[in-house]
Amino acid sequence: MTGEELKRRAAERAVSLVADGMRLGLGTGSTARHFVALLGARVREGLDVVAVPTSEATRAQAEAEGIRLTTLDETPELDLTVDGADELDDRLRLIKGGGGALLREKIVAAASRRMVVIADGSKRVAVLGRFPLPIEVVPFGLGATRRAVAAAAERAGCRGALSLRSAPDGAPFVTDGGHYILDGAFGRIEDPEALAGALATVPGVVDHGLFLGLATGAVVASEEGLAELGRL
Repeated sequence: MTGEELKRRAAERAVSLVADGMRLGLGTGSTARHFVALLGARVREGLDVVAVPTSEATRAQAEAEGIRLTTLDETPELDLTVDGADELDDRLRLIKGGGGALLREKIVAAASRRMVVIADGSKRVAVLGRFPLPIEVVPFGLGATRRAVAAAAERAGCRGALSLRSAPDGAPFVTDGGHYILDGAFGRIEDPEALAGALATVPGVVDHGLFLGLATGAVVASEEGLAELGRL
């Protein structure tokens, strides 16, 4: 079974959690795209939901699928967000932001009563950090911010290269919010809470891809079947 087939299996389980009248958060990335496509099929069959997208890419897909959209200004409390993850551990701590939408993803997740992560088995890890940690920063003062981020990470026991993410044309990647992303190749993050706290003290850091205490459940698809963690 291919990785895309596994992602779709996880998304199929997640879409079964959606009921009429729900207010949803729609995630961003390759696994979330499967969920949005499956949700669109149910909407065309008569399911009545309203959703907040976490990126302009997800917005475009949801509109094409015929999913009715809203904003957090109009609908500040959501019932369920379904999103992917670049990594998750057994305590439902996540690294997200590989697609560059971490800030909106975190805002939407925090506004939701439940956040269910969908992923293939390769994303489940014992210790976070193999996937580089995205850190969203303002462009102004980038050099100083990078130095401060490195120092903060070291205080939290993390060392590794900080790379400015590039777009396909070689220019700096720019998020939907107009920010840059530094990717921290830390290898292992033994204390995610300590690292999150340290990064929060750095002026110029908008947010980071550590999602702690936000996910309530996860569906992880592997060749052995579906594993469900936490509360779906």
